Amino acid sequence: MAGSQKAKGKAEQAKGKAKEAVGRAVGNERMEAEGRMEGAEGDARQAKEKAKDVFKH
Repeated sequence: MAGSQKAKGKAEQAKGKAKEAVGRAVGNERMEAEGRMEGAEGDARQAKEKAKDVFKH
């Protein structure tokens, strides 16, 4: 279960970075902001999973 959540976090980070880059390239501020938000969600998910791992061991 934790592995799939970590993978989901990585995927959100990658998707967010890509969306942010495309938004910046085409001059779409909304898309760029959405990309940053998705990336932040991925970062938060990764941090949560890392914290769980610390308390498991």
